[in-house]
Amino acid sequence: MENERMEIDEEQNSSSGKRITTILTEDLVKTSKGQKKKCAVSSSRVSGLETVVGLYGQTLEIPCNNEAVNAEDVVFTKWTYDKGDGLSGKLLVKHKDKGVSITATDEYKSRISLATNSSLILSAPKLSDQCTFSCMVVGSSDLSEYRVNVVIYKAPASVEVFDKAQELQIGKFTKLATCVAKDANPAANITWMRNKKPLVDGGKGVSIRASVLVDPVSGLSSTSSTLGYSATKGDTDAQFSCSVQHNLGTHLESSALTFTVISSTENIVLRVLAPEPLLEGDDVTLICVADGNPAPTSFNFYLKGDVVPVKNTDRYTLTAVSRDVTGEYRCSLIDNPAMMASKNITVNYLDINLSPSGEIVKRAGETLELSFQINSSRELNVWWTKDNVKMDKEPSFKKLKYSDSGYYEGEVKMGALTEKASFDLIVEGAPVISHLSEERSEDGQHKVLICEAEGFPKPSFSWSITGTSLDESPFINGKVVQKITIVPTVNLTVSCSVYNEFGADTRDITVSPHQSEDVDKTQLVIRVVVGLFIFTMVIGLAYGICQRNSRQGSRNRAENENGPSFEETNMDTILNPEE
Repeated sequence: MENERMEIDEEQNSSSGKRITTILTEDLVKTSKGQKKKCAVSSSRVSGLETVVGLYGQTLEIPCNNEAVNAEDVVFTKWTYDKGDGLSGKLLVKHKDKGVSITATDEYKSRISLATNSSLILSAPKLSDQCTFSCMVVGSSDLSEYRVNVVIYKAPASVEVFDKAQELQIGKFTKLATCVAKDANPAANITWMRNKKPLVDGGKGVSIRASVLVDPVSGLSSTSSTLGYSATKGDTDAQFSCSVQHNLGTHLESSALTFTVISSTENIVLRVLAPEPLLEGDDVTLICVADGNPAPTSFNFYLKGDVVPVKNTDRYTLTAVSRDVTGEYRCSLIDNPAMMASKNITVNYLDINLSPSGEIVKRAGETLELSFQINSSRELNVWWTKDNVKMDKEPSFKKLKYSDSGYYEGEVKMGALTEKASFDLIVEGAPVISHLSEERSEDGQHKVLICEAEGFPKPSFSWSITGTSLDESPFINGKVVQKITIVPTVNLTVSCSVYNEFGADTRDITVSPHQSEDVDKTQLVIRVVVGLFIFTMVIGLAYGICQRNSRQGSRNRAENENGPSFEETNMDTILNPEE
């Protein structure tokens, strides 16, 4: 139908109910087939002919175009309707200075009234009211007539789904469901949707057949649409629905429809449910998953040469597995053994063996052979500690020392799995003095003798001299140090002796008397005085030599005449005895 554009001119409330006037630019509206007519829609072209759309059951105002006539000049108004076959039906008239007179004798008599603007008010419109109404207005000097086509619209009351299929079989064309939009005018349109996307008739695996049924009493139309569909595996969780559209802009949609999609098994997968990493003692559950629908419930599990059938379940559990479980596992359908899947299972393990372990007692100088064996299923990390301090490398003992004593622990880590082994080494033997020395005390008044010894059990000390301020260090790694403070007055030979249950050792040290600071200062003064005396003598001697050289020239002249004097000869002899 050309130019089916609607324009809403007016919407207002009155005591008679909601009035909606809709003007169409095209005056040709088809009457639904099967409708029982009591009036006719004019097919003639009349100047100013309009079409008014009313809503089913809601009060309708049919306008009278009397704007060309001054309301004060209107002396007579008359409304009629076209019955068809050239006949018209009376509705009402109004004379100036008189009230409205209802002239209708049929069922319109109780449903019509006149508005102040001469419009015809029609209550409870029905489809049988779709016809041409005429308004004649007589003025004081002219007469005009205005004809209006009336069309009644009704949105569908609901959308319902019937004959829903119970299940769909892949590749088999099936009537999925029928969607019905009831009691509308004009008939509603129905669109089928899959996951909110429209399906098109003739598309892949899609067939849509629509029909319209008109109620012979009300004249309202019910639209039915049946969807035929060929399912695929992708339709297992698909949601189908039907959407209803109407000229009034009404949109309805059915609830979502889902279907069981029947399909044969095409793929099978073996899944392993187990802790990660899988360790000895853990449980392992094998799950056989098939993509058929309904899913198969009977399977064969192949357990390293043994075939174990299970029914009404898709899984089999291995409890407290050992490393021997490592290998390939398979499952298949009982009724189709060729449909098979496989999976490799690896049970991780970690074994360590330390020999010897526990408490180990050895003599100093002996050799300790350690054996640390590791058996594991994959790469691991190893480290050692001694007395809880990390070591740079694995301990090795070719010749045991007292300092080797301690608590050793080896730790092996493989992923989340950790194993430890340890030994407590005690190196014992006769004590040995490793160092004996002396030093000045902090106040400078005493001598401190230091005796350092190694051995196990802890050595005891003995000194050949009685001292004070006896101080002893902690016994660590077979080593202990003792200090004694003495004040020697003469040169002494002091002995330090150490002993335990395995033997003894002695060492001597010579200690000289301690000189005080005052004596040192006196000796320094004496040295300075002697040095000054010697320096004075040297200066005097040099002066005498200079004097002699000064007189030498005079004597030479005298000797040439008389020879050297007696004093000069004696002085030269003293200063130069070799001459």
